Amino acid sequence: MPKIKTSRSAAKRFKKTGTGKLKRMKAYKSHILTKKSTKRKRNLRKATITGATKVKNMKKIMPYL
Repeated sequence: MPKIKTSRSAAKRFKKTGTGKLKRMKAYKSHILTKKSTKRKRNLRKATITGATKVKNMKKIMPYL
């Protein structure tokens, strides 16, 4: 049985926490920042945990994470 390839794009975007959850950075922070409030931009800086509905797919495309 051959080895499964890891999706490199996903591997760069997600990190595994100590408890096995997936950590990711928030979107909407790259451009058109003038119309977004300071509070909104500050909250976009923080990392967050990936939702339970996506975790199953993420573990499939990153089998060795």
